[in-house]
Amino acid sequence: MLETVLDNVGGLSKRHTPESLRALLLARSTRRPDGCLIVQGYGTQRGVHQKIAGRAWAHIVAYAVFVGPVDPTLKVDHTCGVKDCVEPTHLRQISHAENCRTRVQAPTCRNGHERELDPATGRLRRQCRRCNADAQQRWRIRQAAERAASLTPQGMAESKARWDAR
Repeated sequence: MLETVLDNVGGLSKRHTPESLRALLLARSTRRPDGCLIVQGYGTQRGVHQKIAGRAWAHIVAYAVFVGPVDPTLKVDHTCGVKDCVEPTHLRQISHAENCRTRVQAPTCRNGHERELDPATGRLRRQCRRCNADAQQRWRIRQAAERAASLTPQGMAESKARWDAR
């Protein structure tokens, strides 16, 4: 069997050829002044990875049809940092470790708190201390409620007596 450039692209509909995908990507894309070629895949949200031609990621399909075969051990990365860009000169294949090292981190957590630098890794912590403390408090409350619900009135009295004896 002849190997094609599309063999390592996951989620791609089998009816597509490299030529039909090239035409589809160009028809659904618009050029921005900064040089990015922005694709409109399934859905309306801008700024996120887009799917096209089945369940395949548009930037991986673009790499396969415009640049060459995709190595399944490597990730397709955007040098421009725009997740819905399919410009072939903005795409490259790098290792997962390199992809994680070069990823831009947001200075605040999803709740808007400032994130601290982790001295062990030199990168920003994934979760700020405030959100972590809030999550631990919610966990403690849930655990206490589950324990209280699981105890019978007699068991709760015995537990209280043991606790008070400490």
